[in-house]
Amino acid sequence: MATSAGKEGYLFPDTYLVVPELTGMAAVGLMENTFNNKVPQEMVDALANLGFSLDEGVILASLLERETLTGEERPVIAGILYNRLAAGWPLQVDAAVQYAMANDICTQGSVECKDWWPRPITSTDLELDSPYNTYVYSGLPPAPISNPGISSLKAVAFPENTDYW
Repeated sequence: MATSAGKEGYLFPDTYLVVPELTGMAAVGLMENTFNNKVPQEMVDALANLGFSLDEGVILASLLERETLTGEERPVIAGILYNRLAAGWPLQVDAAVQYAMANDICTQGSVECKDWWPRPITSTDLELDSPYNTYVYSGLPPAPISNPGISSLKAVAFPENTDYW
């Protein structure tokens, strides 16, 4: 039996027309199949040419999805993130810190998990010891922080070369 555990990043965000009887696991399968159909080999090859696996590209695209607002800015921000990765700099993605905060808050069990987003992060939040804290740890977080759409996935596969950091 398929589960949704470990599939974050690979459940394609889209509008789906489904029957009321559709089970949760069938919905997960549908979203996963949509991801596989939307990500062509050309994108996988482009990521490989950049030195990244599909899994690493999905992690990076998930950061873009949460950090940016428009498809137009995503290739530029992707270029900036690639520059930082190549230089060994921390990515400094606020959305990843918010994800780390949510994991911390929601696993404590003593507080309501619904109130963590979209609270602005503070300088204290930037010190949170989590592998998802891209201010503290260089490189990519260990897993995606969201399910990226096609605009973010394309931006990561085909980033804009930029001198911005």
